Amino acid sequence: MMSRSYTNLLDLASGNFPVMGRERDRRRMSRVMTVPGSICELDDDQAVSVSSDNQSSLAGDRMIVVANQLPLKAKRRPDNKGWSFSWNEDSLLLRLKDGLPEDMEVLFVGSLSVDVDPIEQDDVSSYLLDKFRCVPTFLPPNIVEKYYEGFCKRHLWPLFHYMLPFSPDHGGRFDRSMWEAYVSANKMFSQKVVEVLNPEDDFVWIHDYHLMVLPTFLRRRFNRLRIGFFLHSPFPSSEIYRTLPVREEILKALLCSDLVGFHTFDYARHFLSCCSRMLGLEYQSKRGYIGLEYYGRTVGIKIMPVGIHMGHIESMKKIADKELKFKELKQQFEGKTVLLGVDDLDIFKGINLKLLAMEHMLKQHPSWQGQAVLVQIANPMRGKGIDLEEIQAEIQESCKRINKQFGKPGYEPIVYIDRSVSSSERMAYYSVAECVVVTAVRDGMNLTPYEYIVCRQGVSGAETDSGVGGPDKSMLVVSEFIGCSPSLSGAIRINPWNVEATAEAMNEAVSMAEQEKQLRHEKHYRYVSTHDVAYWSRSFLQDMERTCADHFRKRCYGIGLGFGFRVVSLDPNFRKLSIDDIVNAYIKSKSRAIFLDYDGTVMPQNSIIKSPSANVISILNKLSGDPNNTVFIVSGRGRESLTKWFSPCRKLGLAAEHGYFLRWEREQKWEVCSQTSDFGWMQLAEPVMQSYTDATDGSCIERKESAIVWQYRDADSGFGFSQAKEMLDHLESVLANEPVAVKSGQHIVEVKPQARITYPNFHMFSFIFVAYIPRFTLQKCYLASLGVTKGLVAEKVFTSLAVKQKLADFVLCIGDDRSDEDMFEIIGDALSRNIISYDAKVFACTVGQKPSKAKYYLDDTSEVVLMLDSLADATDTPVTSDDEPADSD
Repeated sequence: MMSRSYTNLLDLASGNFPVMGRERDRRRMSRVMTVPGSICELDDDQAVSVSSDNQSSLAGDRMIVVANQLPLKAKRRPDNKGWSFSWNEDSLLLRLKDGLPEDMEVLFVGSLSVDVDPIEQDDVSSYLLDKFRCVPTFLPPNIVEKYYEGFCKRHLWPLFHYMLPFSPDHGGRFDRSMWEAYVSANKMFSQKVVEVLNPEDDFVWIHDYHLMVLPTFLRRRFNRLRIGFFLHSPFPSSEIYRTLPVREEILKALLCSDLVGFHTFDYARHFLSCCSRMLGLEYQSKRGYIGLEYYGRTVGIKIMPVGIHMGHIESMKKIADKELKFKELKQQFEGKTVLLGVDDLDIFKGINLKLLAMEHMLKQHPSWQGQAVLVQIANPMRGKGIDLEEIQAEIQESCKRINKQFGKPGYEPIVYIDRSVSSSERMAYYSVAECVVVTAVRDGMNLTPYEYIVCRQGVSGAETDSGVGGPDKSMLVVSEFIGCSPSLSGAIRINPWNVEATAEAMNEAVSMAEQEKQLRHEKHYRYVSTHDVAYWSRSFLQDMERTCADHFRKRCYGIGLGFGFRVVSLDPNFRKLSIDDIVNAYIKSKSRAIFLDYDGTVMPQNSIIKSPSANVISILNKLSGDPNNTVFIVSGRGRESLTKWFSPCRKLGLAAEHGYFLRWEREQKWEVCSQTSDFGWMQLAEPVMQSYTDATDGSCIERKESAIVWQYRDADSGFGFSQAKEMLDHLESVLANEPVAVKSGQHIVEVKPQARITYPNFHMFSFIFVAYIPRFTLQKCYLASLGVTKGLVAEKVFTSLAVKQKLADFVLCIGDDRSDEDMFEIIGDALSRNIISYDAKVFACTVGQKPSKAKYYLDDTSEVVLMLDSLADATDTPVTSDDEPADSD
């Protein structure tokens, strides 16, 4: 279990300094509770990571949707007494309910767009929970300013849209007080979630970059809570993201989720690349699903662009028709070809690039002068953006110049609408537009093209004279840098920075034959109408259920400090090795087999001195000196190093190069666990590896006596991984007829011989196997066509003891890496195959809490040595060796 004294996340965020002079934390009662009983402390400083032991008060699952803002509209009542609330029909969060099961209750947690006086907050909270199933989070003004306007809008948002903070005027320098406010705000959101949370039954779905560290706060309290996160903005490439000073904190927080969603594969690929480069994690694709293995948990990666709410669009079109807005616009632009742009006013929407493209089109194609009109709707920005005044000035100057150059009485080529436009009015503009142009230089999704497509489809039952029921056709000119671009295969995609190409695309769109316009529209409409917001939310929930299916099958441990906190998810039978238990079993046994890895097991992995200490040599000498013990060091190192280091140990067995070379005692010769002595295949493999080495900076070839290894630990992780995959296929093709195995490992590709284990005069002992081991299969002993692995060392030791009628009744195997899993697997099968005693005590142990085929773990090498020392103390047989002490070099 996790200690109560772990570092607080806010302390970590502030560099162990007080966070913005906040008041001393004090116990407080929840404003909203849904279950009876005592009200616990909600401060994470005192929280203990638990296994979701609370009993649910509800019969079914619930979805708690958490976002920066609630899907509500709020305004003061005319008498200035209290507030009036209503649903925000344009909110995506409100619409996602359509894709969830009808019997699933949905709660919303978020902030309000208005400032509510602290005196009124309790009443507002109760009212919103009762009437709207909303739980408001009231953030203090000083935190709002630094959290939203500061860290979110002036740092994260520009960086995620590929703007680096080169100067204070462009992006701004990293301000740690803003980061502290961001963490503080996320903590406040988590407290509100906890107030209404039923950990066993609820799903928590967190939205967007405002709340990227929220999963850590929730996971610390409830290890098995089902958490999903969806990012609605772009996720930048690793080269951009790596400039963020708190890059690892945010990545680790996101990995506390069970499912992380993105609009496009590009965004997901960038996230996976960051996890690989900064955290050393690799992803795997299984049956079409992408997952990251993170301390025994599989973090799912969801790629699904969000859609629109068809019903809402249809209703807004009907309202526009009733309000005669369409007729008004039709009269205004009678005889004109309308191109439309609908964008938020910020630096990434490329509005001025669109205006320049329109100017170029009018110059290059004079026939459009007096005919084509670009209507640009600029929605006010939601927050205080960067360079907003400069953008407005630039746009207005372009509009003025173009209208002056090409305008004439009754005609303006640019109609610039710099105000909020209602949904119904926006639908009316869509209906009269021949083409929608989106020139954003970077955008998360952008649903404008989707809305336009639906509006051009027509309304069932609409009056024909309204024009809404006209031909179903639409044209799109969209930037290749927006999230919806990959799903609109019939659109004309452009690079918005190329003004000339954009102008030609606009001309092509409005000049295209009517039949082709209709075909493109039909293709788009089929996609948009079937992939709506309900489809998106339903798909996300299904993936959350699949990813979280085994939550209650495994045991979970919360470990780590601050944002280094993570949940280790382990098999229920996986537990820490008790020294008392293993010593008792050791004393009672008569025939013992002990297998020890070297690096990372009895020798720390990062130790500069690689030779064993005098203490380790003494322990191994005592253990191996007992005639009831068979002790082996099983290592990937060469036999020369092992011979030198363990020369004082006369009875110690050594297995070098993962078991290719084997020596039972110091005085015996090395055996080769293979019938072949032909290594001609190396002459085929090495040139292939050399070609990849020459092409991959940071890679190298390691030559062993029995194997050849290509390792790329120092190469670019992405490029090295790609090269390794290609090399694996290349080597398998070249060496298809050779007696070798080609395998990939952690930052390596290895070629080694296949093994064939034989025993001298094997037929002389066959009667022993039949008599004493009824179910023993000779084919298991005579292994053919297998690669050399550490598991074969254990196999050989067990069968040798069986031949001597000394079936092992005590087995200890300790290792720390992937190659040791072969030993754990052989040992795990040994009981069922009767190659060890039926009542044998088996202790397969890995170093560190991590997923493994072993049933036990020890935390580090010091615990391994301590455990071995305890076994040595329990060994009665004195060591009779007169060997010299170990060389300290």
